[in-house]
Amino acid sequence: MTELASFIAGLPKAELHVHHVGSASPRAVAELAARHEGATPVPADPAALADYFAFRDFAHFIEVYLSVVDLIRDAEDVRTLTYEVARELGRQQVRYAELTVTPYSSTSRGIPAAEFCGAIEDARRSAATDFGVQLQWCFDIPGEAGLAAAEETLRIALEQRPDGLVSFGLGGPEVGVPRPQFKPYFDKARAAGLRSVPHAGETTGPQTVWDALRELGAERIGHGIASAQDPALMAHLAEHQITLEVCPTSNVRTRAVTDLDDHPLPTLVAAGVPVTINSDDPPMFGTTLEQEYAVAARLLGLDESGVADLARAAVDASFLPAQGKAALRSEIDAYAAGH
Repeated sequence: MTELASFIAGLPKAELHVHHVGSASPRAVAELAARHEGATPVPADPAALADYFAFRDFAHFIEVYLSVVDLIRDAEDVRTLTYEVARELGRQQVRYAELTVTPYSSTSRGIPAAEFCGAIEDARRSAATDFGVQLQWCFDIPGEAGLAAAEETLRIALEQRPDGLVSFGLGGPEVGVPRPQFKPYFDKARAAGLRSVPHAGETTGPQTVWDALRELGAERIGHGIASAQDPALMAHLAEHQITLEVCPTSNVRTRAVTDLDDHPLPTLVAAGVPVTINSDDPPMFGTTLEQEYAVAARLLGLDESGVADLARAAVDASFLPAQGKAALRSEIDAYAAGH
């Protein structure tokens, strides 16, 4: 392990763009697939999952992702998944994570909303005790499921309002799923005190990011890499300090970017756009948050000090209360000073 890789491994971190189901480890996915063998295309052999997770394009990624979602069939599956995600975050010295959770995917498969929320909250409490990881939730509309899914996601968020819920999001494919149609749901979520963090500008152009900002009141943007094509948009993001949650390996694996050397991260940073580095769906993309930090360090030419600044940027862009931000920043500062 290089010195920088060793520094990254021990660095206290915050993770702001990571999906609940997309973080299921190969071991957990294989275990669930075995439980439902014969009723799923997902292989029950962890070794076979690498091939299963070789995505032809973004549409194929969504298809595979939904087949994994379909493995989660009761509240115990939900709790197991969430707890195992926290275990892996803790292993990487992640102290705080905002996990993107799509309750509609589970409630539409028959898991009652109250049981779903109870399961993630139980796992959240255990994660804090067992792994030292503070989890918060972004409840996410699966865009491909349309306005009925938006209505249900909002209802669950406002009626159940689990203690860890901090934000409201929008994921799934962007092509053919315009952002403006979701404005009424984001308006109501924001009025109830939830923060707005939609995906935009991953597989479509800058206009999708503008729509997320103007129509959905986005405070952070999931991905947002198409912003690099629009100097006026980059200037707007920089001026208003609206952070892009950048997930480099994910963008290559879903074919949103040709390869890492073509990634727009350096362009965005050079324009003063605030960014955080994130892992998105790490086992599916064959990555970890640690690896994403290493990728960012290479693309941006960062040393240990620069990498520590990436960790601080994630704390600053998080929805942690001021006291929590100060505590985690202090931990990062102490770690960096000791190297």
